[in-house]
Amino acid sequence: MSLIAEAPDFLQVYSNGSVKRFDPEIVPASLESSSGYKSKDVIIDSSKPITGRLFLPNSPISSEKLPILVYFHGGGFCIGSTTWLGYHNFLGDFSVISQSIILSIDYRLAPENPLPIAYEDCYTSLEWLSNQVNTESLFQQGDISRVFLSGDSAGGNVAHHVAVNVIQNNGFPLQIKGLMLIHPYFGSEKRTKKEMDDESARDVAMNDMFWRLSIPKGLNRDYFGCNFEKEELSTSVWSKFPAIEVYVAGKDFLKERGVMYVEFLKKKRVKEVKLVEAEEEHHIFHVFYPESCATRLLQSQMSQFIKKY
Repeated sequence: MSLIAEAPDFLQVYSNGSVKRFDPEIVPASLESSSGYKSKDVIIDSSKPITGRLFLPNSPISSEKLPILVYFHGGGFCIGSTTWLGYHNFLGDFSVISQSIILSIDYRLAPENPLPIAYEDCYTSLEWLSNQVNTESLFQQGDISRVFLSGDSAGGNVAHHVAVNVIQNNGFPLQIKGLMLIHPYFGSEKRTKKEMDDESARDVAMNDMFWRLSIPKGLNRDYFGCNFEKEELSTSVWSKFPAIEVYVAGKDFLKERGVMYVEFLKKKRVKEVKLVEAEEEHHIFHVFYPESCATRLLQSQMSQFIKKY
C-alpha cells in the first residue's frame, strides 16, 4: 500500500483506495451561545450520509421572517466540513450580521464519492429544507420565498450547479433569490496566465490533484463540473438565473477563474452579475481569519446583497 495523493495536514489517499483525513480544530453546535447566535446539527439523509448545521441569531432585530442562506463549504471536493472552527465562526457571525438563518451542508467527499455526488447531495439538502420549514423549530422564522445559495471555493462551484438543477426543476418549491460565490473553484485543461506563473506552481499542483480525485474516471478538467464553458444549457435556463455576486481575492491565483465566470455569465445575458474584489487578500481568507477586518467587510457586502432581494 503506497501513498498516491496527499494534501499535507488534511488528506492522504492510498493505492488500495483507503483515505485518511485530518481535520483541523472543530467546534460542536450549541443551542445556547454567548456569541449572539445558536446552532444545531441536523441529519439530512442518514443513508448517505448528508448532514448540516443550522445557525440562527439569538435575538432577531425584526419581527419579519428571516431570509435563508444555504452554504456549501470548500475543500476541493475532498476535504472540509461545516464543523471546522473557521466555518462555524464565519457562518455564526454572519447569521447575526445578515439577520438570516443559515443551513451549512456537509456533503459526501471525493475520492470515495466523485462528482456529481456533491451536486446531488446539496440539491437533496434543498429538498430537505423545503420539507422542514414547517416542522424544524429553528426554521419557524424562515422565509422560503427568500432563499440564497452561497459557498467558497469548491462550495462556490457547488452553488452554481445546484442553482442550475433548481432552475431545470420548474416545480421546485423554494425561491432562489440570489447566489454569492466566494473565490469559486473552476478549471479547464487550458491554463490561465496566473496558473502558468512559477510562483503558483505549488497551488496549481495541489488543485490538479483535487480535480484528479474528484472528477469521474476517464474525464479531464474539461468535465462540465470543472469547466463551466462546457456545460450545455439552453438560453432559457440562463435567462432564469437569479442575481449573482462573485467575490474574488486579489492574491488568489484562482482570481482569474472568478473573473472569467462573471464574464461568461454576462455573455449568457444573466440579468444581474457583479464582481467584488478584496485586493490584498488570499484564497478563502474568511475561513482562516473569520474575525479579520477583511472578513467583516465581506460579511457586510454579502449582507447588503441579501437585503436587496
